[in-house]
Parts: sequence; C-alpha cells; structure tokens
Amino acid sequence: MKLQSALTLLILGCNSVNSNAFGSLATSNVSFFGDNVISGTFIPAPKRLITSSILSMSRGGAADESSLSASAVDEDISTTNRPASVEKHISTDNWALLSEKGRIAIQKLIESDEEVGAQEHVYGGWPEAGVEDEGKISLADQLGVLDASYPGGLKAYLSKARILLKESADGTNPFSDFTASVPSGESLSYDSSTPDSHTGMTFSEAELKGLTGIGDVAFVLVAGGLGERLGYSGIKLSLETNLLTNKCYLEIYVKYILAMQHMAEEKTGRSDIRLPLVIMTSGDTDPMTRKLLTDNNNFGMEEGQIQIVCQDKVPALKDSSAGLSLGKSRWEIATKPHGHGDVHHLLYREGHVDKWEKEGRKHVVFLQDTNALVINSILPTLGVSIEKNFDMNSICIPRLAGEAAGAITRLEHKSDPEKSLVINVEYNQLDPLLKTQGDCKGDVADDTGYSPYPGNANNIVIAMDAYAKTLRGEDQGVVVEFVNPKYKDETRTEFKKATRLECMMQDIPKLFQKELGSEANIGFTTFDRWFTFSPAKNSLESGIEAVQKGNTAPGTMSSAESEKYIQNQRKLKHAGMNVDVTEESDLVEVGGIPVTPGPRIILCPGFGITQKEIVNKISGGKISKRSSLVLEGQGLTVKNLDLDGALIIRASPECEVEVDGLVVKNKGYELEEIPEGVEVEESVSIRGYTMTKHEAMEIIVNEPGKYFIGSDGIVKKVE
Repeated sequence: MKLQSALTLLILGCNSVNSNAFGSLATSNVSFFGDNVISGTFIPAPKRLITSSILSMSRGGAADESSLSASAVDEDISTTNRPASVEKHISTDNWALLSEKGRIAIQKLIESDEEVGAQEHVYGGWPEAGVEDEGKISLADQLGVLDASYPGGLKAYLSKARILLKESADGTNPFSDFTASVPSGESLSYDSSTPDSHTGMTFSEAELKGLTGIGDVAFVLVAGGLGERLGYSGIKLSLETNLLTNKCYLEIYVKYILAMQHMAEEKTGRSDIRLPLVIMTSGDTDPMTRKLLTDNNNFGMEEGQIQIVCQDKVPALKDSSAGLSLGKSRWEIATKPHGHGDVHHLLYREGHVDKWEKEGRKHVVFLQDTNALVINSILPTLGVSIEKNFDMNSICIPRLAGEAAGAITRLEHKSDPEKSLVINVEYNQLDPLLKTQGDCKGDVADDTGYSPYPGNANNIVIAMDAYAKTLRGEDQGVVVEFVNPKYKDETRTEFKKATRLECMMQDIPKLFQKELGSEANIGFTTFDRWFTFSPAKNSLESGIEAVQKGNTAPGTMSSAESEKYIQNQRKLKHAGMNVDVTEESDLVEVGGIPVTPGPRIILCPGFGITQKEIVNKISGGKISKRSSLVLEGQGLTVKNLDLDGALIIRASPECEVEVDGLVVKNKGYELEEIPEGVEVEESVSIRGYTMTKHEAMEIIVNEPGKYFIGSDGIVKKVE
C-alpha cells in the first residue's frame, strides 16, 4: 500500500490566555474539598513535593456555583451599575471600560477574595479612566479567559492552591495513612527464553500477543515542552535522535506507528487499518509542532490521522496565600504550564475518547517526547495488558536506588483497603516514606544492585473501556494536582519564584480508584534498561557535571544517541551477527560524556520493530567496531554481511531486496569533538561532538521489484 503524504491536521486551537477567542474548558462540577483531612507526622525531605488529595482528599462533590458560571454573579452587569462588591475597588468610569466577560471575571475575583485579601494587587489601586485603559481591559479579559479555562473557575483554582500551599508550608505528610510495598508486576527480558512467572510468556511471545491487538490502538504523544533544559531553543520533538540518519523524535514515533499499522494490516488481511495519533502541545510548542508536521508532509501519515490538542496554562502564584503573580506588566497575570496531566481531560473534552470508543478501539498508548527507546516496548506491553486484562500498564525499568525517577509502588491504606492502589511515587517522596516503615533504611538497593521498586518510564498502556468510564466520572479526567514551591527562607511564606498547581499524566490511577474502586486492575511491565529507557532531558554541561560525580545515566542528547546505537548492537547480536556490544567499561568519553566507540547502528522502523522480524531478516555476518550501519526497508534481508566502514541500505516498501555476502570496506564515519570557540548548530553543540562522514557505501532501491545484492554491492533486479 502506498501511503499518502498529504498533511491534514484537525486544528483544535491552542489558546493564549491573552486571547479573546478562547475555547474554554467544559465546566464540570468539581470540588476540591472532601470529608477527610491529611494529617500525620512530618517526613523530612531535602526537596518536598507535596500533593493534595493524592490519597485521602476527594475532588468530587458539587462546586460552589458562584465559581462556575456567569449566572451566579449579578445579572445587572451594565456599564454603569456596579455590583456592591465592586464599588469600593473599581470606579464607574473604569467599570464602563471593561467588556462583559471582563466585568464578570473581576466581580467573581473580588467576591471570592473578600475573606482572603490576596488579590487586591490585581483589582485594587487602578488609576483613573483615561490612564492605561488598554491594560485594564486586557487584564480583565485575561482573567475571564483563565476563569473559563479551569474547571470550577479561578475560585476553585485558588481555593485548591491555598490548601496545598498550607500543607506544603506545614510539611504535611500525604502518606501518613499508607504503607509502601513492592507491587507484583511482570518482567520481560529481550534475550531470555524463560517465560515470565506471572504471564507465562517470553518477550517474543508477548510481542506476538501485542500484535493481535495493535490494530485497535490509539496513540497519544505528550509534547508540551521546549528543549531549553537541553540547551536547545526549539521543540524537543524536532531534535535529531542521531547523527547517522538525522531523524527527529517525531519522525521516529510516526514511523514506528506506521510500521505497527503495517503489521496489523498484514496480520488481519485488511488494508483499511489506521492508527490515530493525538499530539498534546502547549502554547510554547504548538506553532513549531504544526510547522514541523507541515514541512515534512506529516512524516507519511494520512489525512486526518494526526490530530493536535493544546493544553491551557494556569495562573502563577506569588506567595503562600495564592496571590496571583503579575507578568511583565501590572496589567498581566503570569501563567505557567499546568503539566502533562492535562492530557486526560483534553482527550475527554475534545471528544477523542468518545470517537475511539465508537471505532471499537481497545487501548490507548501514551508516549513521552524524548525517549526513542521506549517505543520498542509498546507491543510486548500491550501483549501483557491483553493477557492480564490490565486497565493500566506502566512501562518500567530496573531503577537505581535514589535515582531521580519515579517508582511504581503499592500503597496500602492502613484502615480502608478500598483506598489502596498501585501508583507512581516520586523519588523525593519514596525515600522519606520508606524511612518511616520497616527497617527504616529508605530507598536502598537489594541483592540485584537495584531498588526493589521498579522505575517508571512514564509511558503507559490503558484499556479503553476503563479509561472511558473513568473520564466520564465527575472529575472528567482532571487528575489530582500538587504544588512544589521553592521558598525564600525558613518562614516558608514567600517563594524564590512563582509557583502554580501542577498535574501529572501518571496520576490517573487516583481517578481509576475513585471510579472503579477495587476493581481497577493496575499493573506494570519491566524491561531491560538498555532496551527501553534513554531519555534526553539534560544539557551537556549538567550531564558532564553528573558524570564527574559518578552518575552513569547523564540523560544528555549524546548519551541518548549512544544508547540507541547500543540497543541495536544487542538486537543484531541476538539475531546471530558477530558484533561487539558496548558494555559500561567500553564507553569512551567524547565531549565530556561516555559514549559507545561503535559500531553505530540504526535499524529503522521500516526494517523491523519486533524481535521475530529482526531475527528473520538478519543471518550471520560481522561488523567492525568502527563501523556505521543504517538499514531501512520492509522487504530487506541481510545475510553474511562483512562491514568495515559505513553502509546505508534503503529500500522502498514495494521492493524486496536480498543482500548476501556483501563486503564493504571504506573510511566510514567518525565522531569528532567540537573545538572550543567553533560555532555549530544547536542540534550538534548540545552533543559536544559532530559526526564527520568521510566515506560510505549507499544503496537506495526505489523501483518496485525483487533485487539481489552480492559481495560486489551491485544491485541486480531478479524480477
């Protein structure tokens, strides 16, 4: 099947909080207040991440209607008649300047602030009409946008914030009613032929099981972040995953999904299977994401296959009273991203979940933006989910004790088993929690050298039926929020910089628990680190500093690229090729980061994504350590390759190409550190090295047909 390259996006709009044309969130009856209050002893932690109602505070219940709609404020909001609550703060002339939306927002803010007095800097002290009028109008309209964009309005947002900030200042322990234990989960190793003790499946069997359900999957890519932390000014999705092919993260994800789609069509004999992809952007990333897709013809996906939703920002908070933080001017509220937890509500709000359910889709796969290895785990994870009937299945890795990564943990409620759940616990919460129970040693390694608590790769497979039911509950997919303020001093009242309420995608189990109770079947599947986990998240400078301190996982662009090459070394080794696999002791420092000396290998998604495919397409052969290899093509097989240099083979989908006995020797490619003071592109500078491409054999086969390539590298058409 020839894929159309036309780009079509369902434009759902990414709304700026300063825009009048704002697509507001559907208002839901959400109340933050519940019957229980978190209490307990203080857990000391160097950096505390306080969560509200994470475990014992309900978000359900009817919200105060005054925070939900204009009908709750005075019906007479004419340009001359000011409500009594407004009279002492806003003059008649200033009131007349504002739009109806702006007047409603100002009135609601004033009335909700009567007993707190935390927002007077926003609505008080306005100069007389005729002075900075445009700023007044803009501020009021922005408040209207912010009020409409948050379920329950600004009143609900600020009420939640005050409670959370008080808990943070008081050092409240959100886990006082729980004990932590290692959950029961599945474990699959790429090289092992021993079945998992729970599923009874090997890795390959889990992949094949996943293939039975991949045709009924929808994909969601969470991509709201810029690459600033990496030292990159663009969106992270546009970063090149490697310098061999220069393919960016978004292209890799799309090509993998298309490869899975092709396998589903082959398995079912159907030609109409289309796997949808929804990308969640932010105001920062939305325009660049759309441009990246447009410039590259959607990377081969068909019309309507990619859709975009854009998350809204929330007000920034300047102090422990939840005072709204001003932006660059007195007439602007500073805003910040709410977090990737928004994705669940957005999928519900924009109708994707309803659509997918009507289409008969069975699972939703959630991906993060810069972990090129993890998509290899989708098929076996789906296979486990089908076999175990998991409502939610988190992809995990063996986790180093104390590693700055969340851990999947079973939290047992001390008095109410219905409140127990399996969930991600952040690393800076896990250690202090474990120090309050058992041997009180905290987050320490066991006999394996790793923490017994599996590390969360933050990529998830969720069953559609449970997901749809949960999102249709009263919270409508709005997951529990938290605050993480950085305080100026020990009084814990003022912040070093503004904070905000945040939410995380992986906290959806709290809503599962609420809507499904003990019936929620939540699990995880652990894979080898080399196979699944290599996020690019840190700058070269911070990575070098981490390496100097003994960190073996610097999380830089260079380490992520190196680990992609190593993953493919292992895949070819498993298939029977003679290839050196880089171990930790073999790494060489380039640009300050330990990386593989080679060979550098890229197996494109179009060549093979399953273990069975690669084993069937590779037979014998050898590759020298200095070599570079790129293989792409559904109909490409490689036997008895002898490579000492650089080789690139690409075959179009309609081509069947057999390579047997090919001998390649040339100057190849090499990594070279960037000399000090030399200016290069950001995508190169963040690695600390460039790739010099001296010489390579490149074989491109585009014309449909059958071909044979022997030792001399000459392409011969057989049919």
